[in-house]
Amino acid sequence: MSQFFRVASLVTFAAAALAPVAASAADGVSFNVGAVTDYRYRGISQSRLEPAVQGGADFTKGGFYAGAWASTIKWTKDSGGGGDVEVDLYGGYKGSVNKDLSFDVGALTYQYPGNKLDDVGLVDATTYEVYGALTFGPVTAKYSHSVRNLFGNPDSKNSGYADLSGSFEWEGLSLVPHIGYQNVKGPNSDFSYTDYSFTVSKDFNGLVVSGALVGTDIDINLGGENIGKPTFVLGVKYNF
Repeated sequence: MSQFFRVASLVTFAAAALAPVAASAADGVSFNVGAVTDYRYRGISQSRLEPAVQGGADFTKGGFYAGAWASTIKWTKDSGGGGDVEVDLYGGYKGSVNKDLSFDVGALTYQYPGNKLDDVGLVDATTYEVYGALTFGPVTAKYSHSVRNLFGNPDSKNSGYADLSGSFEWEGLSLVPHIGYQNVKGPNSDFSYTDYSFTVSKDFNGLVVSGALVGTDIDINLGGENIGKPTFVLGVKYNF
């Protein structure tokens, strides 16, 4: 298997400050638009260390939620395919076990219109995951499980991503430490890796400004850049 194939099929992992988030607690429809200096997901740049424009919509009714979110990307073209947009569709249910313990279960699909990676000897990038999370106080543990090939990796069904994050308030700031582990099944299993981030943000009446230190323990070179290297990401998002 060529090094190009293995790198190109991995690049859409990793976690940024403005990645899609399930709908707010209030019933109804909400929207968000924003931009980041680098779109990181599970630690790895989707935009070749360059800025990305993002936006989404969410619907909530009781504990049920559904939504759509999109971002500009570069990795599919850098891999020899096409397309420059990622579109995520998701839905699930949130509930409480008691005053300290809550849960979240759902499904998510990552769509890459026009990626055409299967036309250049790779595997179509479309990915489907189911997930479950438990939150106890400020700490959330989550597991996401791929039900088909994961982000273009061949024979990677049943790959999993486990992560642990916290949510703390300090002097009007939101502090979110995070660590995760991506297990990759199949011939690319040696590309399993750990990612980490620490995000600080502040909400100015719907306008959220954030800064995040994001990195991984793996080097992935694509488009002439190491898209897994540690970096600092600035973001702005408006919720309405």
